[in-house]
Amino acid sequence: MSGESQLFPNSEPPVNRATETGGEETRRTAPVWLQRLSLFVLVLFCVYLGVLVMLLPWWTRIWDHNMFIQSHPPLSAVLHNGAVRGLISGIGLLDIWIGISEAVHYRDYRG
Repeated sequence: MSGESQLFPNSEPPVNRATETGGEETRRTAPVWLQRLSLFVLVLFCVYLGVLVMLLPWWTRIWDHNMFIQSHPPLSAVLHNGAVRGLISGIGLLDIWIGISEAVHYRDYRG
């Protein structure tokens, strides 16, 4: 069983990098192109999902003739209420607002 002695070859304790540099932590940021691509994907996702959530309750072919909603009568009574449809559409508008707000308040972080 000579392989057992090689199980933990380093007996030195791990050293924290912050203590080696005198307590200074280096902050690494993503490249600018990756930050901008991430913002673009986030805004595109928020706007697309917001439009979908905003329009879906008023699309009668999808909302009124949904087999899942029709199989649950108590849920159907609630989801066919106009106020609930408006609330869901409001959540979609909020999602669009979040996406546009992220685009307007974007700042590059350069390392």
